[in-house]
Amino acid sequence: MPSDSLIPITSQDELGAFCEALSHSDFICVDTEFHRETTFWPRLCLIQASAPGVEGLIDPLAEDLDIGPFLQLIAEENRVKVFHAARQDIEIFNRLIGHPPGPVFDTQIAAMALGLGDSISYDNLVQRVLSRQIDKSSQFTDWMRRPLSEKQLAYALGDVTHLRDAFIWMRDELQKLDRMGWVKAEMADLEDPALYDTDPANAWQRLKLRRNKPDYAAVMVAVAEWREEKAQLLDRPRRRILKDDAIYEIAEQRPTKEKDFERLRAVPNGFIRSKQADGLIEAVRVALDDPGAIAPDLPRHRQNAQTPPGAPEMLKVLLKHVSEEANVVPRLIANAADIERIARGDRDEDIAAMTGWRREIFGDKALRLLSGKLALSFEDGKVRLFEM
Repeated sequence: MPSDSLIPITSQDELGAFCEALSHSDFICVDTEFHRETTFWPRLCLIQASAPGVEGLIDPLAEDLDIGPFLQLIAEENRVKVFHAARQDIEIFNRLIGHPPGPVFDTQIAAMALGLGDSISYDNLVQRVLSRQIDKSSQFTDWMRRPLSEKQLAYALGDVTHLRDAFIWMRDELQKLDRMGWVKAEMADLEDPALYDTDPANAWQRLKLRRNKPDYAAVMVAVAEWREEKAQLLDRPRRRILKDDAIYEIAEQRPTKEKDFERLRAVPNGFIRSKQADGLIEAVRVALDDPGAIAPDLPRHRQNAQTPPGAPEMLKVLLKHVSEEANVVPRLIANAADIERIARGDRDEDIAAMTGWRREIFGDKALRLLSGKLALSFEDGKVRLFEM
């Protein structure tokens, strides 16, 4: 017989008792199993949660079970919600409760500040932090099917029991190293409602404007909005409606008749005559009738400042050196775009590497390196810094 914690909660009384037990903790570890391969909206199949001394599974597919008490619990702002690679889980709860369930602690982000790896997987994190092995054979099973096997349930519960132990260790280490502030901004970014926005009018922001022309931009905005509305209405993945490459080609070619669409390489043959394409031609025509009313504000073209030869490479060497000294993943300090902008002489405060603790351990050194006040050398195979 499976243990009590492996028996999913399917009744209101059981859920109430479980939520009461969780409510005594200042943090809750949460994970979900969901299905979305063939749908736009993720279908929640299982909720796993734990806190010190308590763990359990909630079956949201159970007949007549209202998961509202759990949603209310994680919506409260007086306790931390712990996830690993949190974005998809938060997306689900954002839709269920109307906002991201902050405050959030993401162990994948925290691992970067502890030098454990960039985008570390959950099983690797558990192995590194807790020296435990996870049986992943149930990871890609069908979580919609009932009943769930004991092996599936054990795997699912382990996602939050190991997470609980890893979080406690990581939280203590971050506090000991005075690095909790290092990951605070990244955690806060996960709580930004804009990250989970599904308003069709904003769907174009998922794409990249490749041309700075109003008619091109207007068509891209209109077609992206059309696709988003279709995907949500039919509950199908965006790519099943129209692939991104097709949107780019439509924006480039601006077809307004069926025969124009048939010439496009990225649009399937016959698609424009299908019921699924209803409204697409009209969306393009409306966009071209008045591009200025639909296109977003486009940045004025300006000549990019020239990047001094070798500057990005020097900054990357410096970044690698300071990240190794601090035992932190380089990308947490600066990404490739930051490096390029700093190398060009950009000092804007929207460059994360030029603010806060990142500026202290990297940004100021980068400026001194570029101005000739700091130099790099190699001794015994290691990078050395010295003042000029």
